[in-house]
Amino acid sequence: MPKVLDGAVIASEIKQEVAAEVKRLAARGVRPGLAAVLVGQVPASQIYVKSKVQACADLGLFSDLITPAETVTTEEMLALIATLNARDDIDGILVQLPLPKQVDAKLLLDAIDPAKDVDGFHPVNAGRLQAGRPALAPCTPAGVIEILKRSGIPIAGANAVVVGRSDIVGKPAAMLLLHENATVTICHSKTRDLGAVTRQADILVAAIGRPGFITPEMVKPGATVIDVGINRIETREEFDRFFKGNEKREAAFTKRGSVIVGDVHPKAFEVAGAYTPVPGGVGLLTIAMLMANTVRAAKMRRGL
Repeated sequence: MPKVLDGAVIASEIKQEVAAEVKRLAARGVRPGLAAVLVGQVPASQIYVKSKVQACADLGLFSDLITPAETVTTEEMLALIATLNARDDIDGILVQLPLPKQVDAKLLLDAIDPAKDVDGFHPVNAGRLQAGRPALAPCTPAGVIEILKRSGIPIAGANAVVVGRSDIVGKPAAMLLLHENATVTICHSKTRDLGAVTRQADILVAAIGRPGFITPEMVKPGATVIDVGINRIETREEFDRFFKGNEKREAAFTKRGSVIVGDVHPKAFEVAGAYTPVPGGVGLLTIAMLMANTVRAAKMRRGL
């Protein structure tokens, strides 16, 4: 049986470490602070931001939830970011995406002080990450590395294949694996004979944003499979493609009208030696790593 890499357990470990570090900083008169900016009334974003604010409260961090109106302009948002950049009680700035169409998201994210860019999206942090210099790394890729390390999966010398080349997950995940001395290949939808490449992977990271894209024949027997994807399945046809005969998922689908599947077909996990489930895997690390990044930003800003 393949080993299940439990994201909940690892996220809990990281949060406990963050809480302990927050206490140590408090003894020195420092309380890390996170500003969360949520524009409009998107229900999924509201739930996600609320969980981030709650995590701050649970771990002892200061948080400031700022909710501009749906009609906010790019200029008004830039003024808000400038204010947050100048606030000494704010160490991390999080702008929840997506933003309304009238707001230039790229311009806005680039305006965040790189020292407070706890999402790790700023070009300065991307450059520092590539150069192997101290940087705030994107939370999801950083979570991938934590899962591998804390699960005792050897990275140095391993063949790692990352399927997906986004600036948010694919590219930084590849760079972090490279810094851990893996031999890294980045693939994407245009890669020729993709299965021939993925079958060489000791560590396979799926981050392409397509439900069940990685099939069993694409996985090397015994490989570690890290599934970053979160895709909502809402039709019976799609459900049967992935979960036909799965009573637990059937019950959830009947109750909610949808279920979540990753970028890896569930049958592919049976070939693996270890894997992250969806849900219950990488997604749970994202908020934990955001908290860790906020504490790291607080320390870096103060030379600690």
